[in-house]
Amino acid sequence: MIVWRDLGRRLWHGTVDHLDPPLLIITAAIMSVGLATVFSATYDSNNRLIAQFVNMAVALGLMWGVAQIPPQKLMRFAVPLYVLGLILLVLVFLFGVKVNGARRWLNIGITRIQPSEIMKLAMPLMLAWYFHKYEAALKLRHYAVAALLLVVPFGLVAKQPDLGTAILIGAAGFYVLFFAGLQWKVMFGLAAAGAGAAPFLWHVLHDYQRKRILTLIDPTSDPLGSGYHIIQSTIAIGSGGTTGKGWLQGTQTHLEFIPEKHTDFIFAVFGEEWGLLGNAVLLLLYLLLIGRGLMIAANASTLFARLLAGSITLSLFTYAFINMGMVTGVMPVVGVPLPFMSYGGTALATLCTGLGILMSIQTHRMLVKK
Repeated sequence: MIVWRDLGRRLWHGTVDHLDPPLLIITAAIMSVGLATVFSATYDSNNRLIAQFVNMAVALGLMWGVAQIPPQKLMRFAVPLYVLGLILLVLVFLFGVKVNGARRWLNIGITRIQPSEIMKLAMPLMLAWYFHKYEAALKLRHYAVAALLLVVPFGLVAKQPDLGTAILIGAAGFYVLFFAGLQWKVMFGLAAAGAGAAPFLWHVLHDYQRKRILTLIDPTSDPLGSGYHIIQSTIAIGSGGTTGKGWLQGTQTHLEFIPEKHTDFIFAVFGEEWGLLGNAVLLLLYLLLIGRGLMIAANASTLFARLLAGSITLSLFTYAFINMGMVTGVMPVVGVPLPFMSYGGTALATLCTGLGILMSIQTHRMLVKK
């Protein structure tokens, strides 16, 4: 009896020792809200609710698995994963499957994969490894090399075209550069150069991308076309008022006015049903999640862990900021899901893998200190 009790205790501690309770509780709360909102958005089809539940179970399993891997072992995956991601992006450029005018998928026989998702994690891993390697003697040329490592996959993904994912990859890489000590005058210089190049970059954008920007300025210019998404989502959020219409009571949602209501525009469904107070609670949950991530980054024991944790945390912020911005009509519409809320398995798996890395950095740091 004592042997079985001891075995059970060991298995339990082996399961939870590398899970960070605050991160897990906050994530579980957001996921629960997301599952309830997906149910409301897909009320006429339970298949999506069951599929999302499976997606969440798989993603949480990935999170747990990655949390068991010490950061020093994660570092070994940085270069191979980045090189693999880069090769796959080149293969997509050459042989990718074209869907709805975009070449984002690669057919590998039994299934199709989207290599840009790999790069969301490979990019901060690679740059954190690179700066960790040259930590003792960082110079401007190291930042230039890091910028080149960032620009190549960013350009390949933007070329697909997939501007939303390209922005997320670029943001993840930039955050590593920022935490690694990139000088403010360099950042201001880059921002000024970007602003000066804007007129030239305008002609590089695809027609639909330019139309989205113009629609942001005046959605009513094409109310039944490119402006439809923004108009309907803002109507839904505004109609929620202070306390919302109640769960399953959203008229804009159930009368099919909100497009992509269970994926990119799920925040409009939530805002209509729970109103301003519900939105405030959801924002608080995201702030708590980001705050916990930044605490883990600040307390990390190595430069690699600190840069990686900081980049992953601010990438979560970028996801939420861009999605809420486009749904509320203050940013152009791009394909960025709301973290842990939107329906779908690929982005959820990527996000939970990132949380697993944060948990690994936190819990293994504690074990080292002991």
